[in-house]
Amino acid sequence: MTVLVAYDGSEPAQKAVRRAFEEYPDEEVVLFRVVEVADSYTEATIKAVHDLLRERRETTVEKLEEELPEFVDDADVDYRTEVATGNPAREIVSYAESNDIDHIIIGNHGRSGASRALLGSVAEQVVRRAPISVTVVR
Repeated sequence: MTVLVAYDGSEPAQKAVRRAFEEYPDEEVVLFRVVEVADSYTEATIKAVHDLLRERRETTVEKLEEELPEFVDDADVDYRTEVATGNPAREIVSYAESNDIDHIIIGNHGRSGASRALLGSVAEQVVRRAPISVTVVR
């Protein structure tokens, strides 16, 4: 089984990682970051961002380990990080479909009212679009 955790460094995302590590310690966990890119960016700009992210992959892993030291040190969990650019909800679902992901875990900021309407909810969009089970961690 492979579990994808949408990870952006926020507190809800860290709770989602903790949940994945606690509930799926014997499974592979993919910590998936999406760098949001506006639709107006050109293909060349997106390629440049991809190249930059590829170069900084080791830095991303080190930063993750700094953010979650108790889990990296104490948990014996098989995990890897992946990075994509684009619309977060779309990229999460697309990656899950393309990579035989069995379950998605995503944090939720718990916004409501006007802020939710203006900012949208990545978690809600993932729940609606994903063809697999999604756990939303508050």
